[in-house]
Amino acid sequence: MLWKYLLGLWMAAVIVAAHLLPIPQVKGLGETARIIFFHVPVAWVALVAFTIAAINSIRFLHGRNMEFDYRSYAASQLGLFFCLLATITGSIWAKVTWGSFWNWDPRESSIFVLLLIYGAYFALRSAIEDESRRAALSAVYTIIAFVTVPFLVFVIPRVYFSLHPAPLVNVHGRLEMDIRMLLVFLASLFGFTMLLFWMYQLQLTITRQELKEE
Repeated sequence: MLWKYLLGLWMAAVIVAAHLLPIPQVKGLGETARIIFFHVPVAWVALVAFTIAAINSIRFLHGRNMEFDYRSYAASQLGLFFCLLATITGSIWAKVTWGSFWNWDPRESSIFVLLLIYGAYFALRSAIEDESRRAALSAVYTIIAFVTVPFLVFVIPRVYFSLHPAPLVNVHGRLEMDIRMLLVFLASLFGFTMLLFWMYQLQLTITRQELKEE
């Protein structure tokens, strides 16, 4: 229980630092650069959640243990939630910076496709009544869906011209960020990752109960 209070204090400190910390004025971004403390960590935990879902889908197909279906389903729910949150925060930033909530930038288009892919996952599950068949087909779909993630998130946005700011990591594999911003960013990344695992445990408990009652 103590770690939950500590996590709350940690996230509160991150929020305060993200808003009050003096940051270098990046050309074309200004104060909107602060979005990095929230937008990127949220996108990161979405990818972590999708990874957890894929791993548990593989484990389900290997042993047909329904527990792994529960875990995959719970992780997919959180992945879609955080992916949607990343889309919303990115759209707000785009409105302030580019003058429009949606511009069909490669990154925006990629995350939109990702939302459709994982949204279809839940449509698939709801269309199948038999528990075993639903779990098996969902596992296969989750694995196939996850294969698209690296291309949509890392490849396509770099192949085509994008209005989106340059990646945090340069071609030499180094982080291009002011040290103060970097510390807050890493603190936020850690905090959101811990938040994801806490929410995952809660969602897994709810998922077990819901699916067992069906």
